[in-house]
Amino acid sequence: MTTTIHTPTDTQLAPSRAGAIGALVAAATFVFGIVLFVTTLSAYTEGDPTPGESVEFLVGHQTTLFAWYLVIFLVFGVAIIPLARALRRRLADVSPQLAGVGAVLAYIWAGLMFATGMISNVGITAVADLEKTDPTAAQALWSSIDTVTEGLGGGNELVGGLWILLVSVAAWRTRRLPTGLNILGGISAVAALITLIPGLSDVGMIFGLGSIVWFAWTGIVLLRSSETAASAADLAR
Repeated sequence: MTTTIHTPTDTQLAPSRAGAIGALVAAATFVFGIVLFVTTLSAYTEGDPTPGESVEFLVGHQTTLFAWYLVIFLVFGVAIIPLARALRRRLADVSPQLAGVGAVLAYIWAGLMFATGMISNVGITAVADLEKTDPTAAQALWSSIDTVTEGLGGGNELVGGLWILLVSVAAWRTRRLPTGLNILGGISAVAALITLIPGLSDVGMIFGLGSIVWFAWTGIVLLRSSETAASAADLAR
């Protein structure tokens, strides 16, 4: 009798590795964004600046703002795509509905991040150029851009919160991720959903801080899983 041992192929292991990298990059973008938020950009992000003050700050910090939007929106958007794919693959065989809907939400979130980042960075240049000839029009333009980007992804965390919540529920039911990680994901997701309530957008900081740990922890779990599977594959050869 011949016994066939089925071992993971490099193709099967790739989603976990890519997902792990994506998760760790996502965590790093959150750290970068929060650090700039409370330091260099604090004069812009704290309080309630007038349109004129916002445009003045924008013109004086174009490069910093460009880098900030690039990282927290565009780089982050790219990072969550392989992570969503890896998590869906991990959960789909035992919780296909939650895994599938969660992945769709993650891809929508990535799209919103791309749109927010591109609009913001194109808007910075347009406002800075317009400010030289028509400061009043520049203020009106930035107010419009700010409203659009807040609606797409800056002012609430609905889509991201729903994705993390579905992943946490599915992983809790299937035990495919550590229990502590699932609890953290649930708490972070609830904080994200609370940002929908007018006047409670500051709760988003809880989501941001919780997400740093959630992304980093998830990345470590996926990385260890891929390394363990790779070792098992090597031993079986």
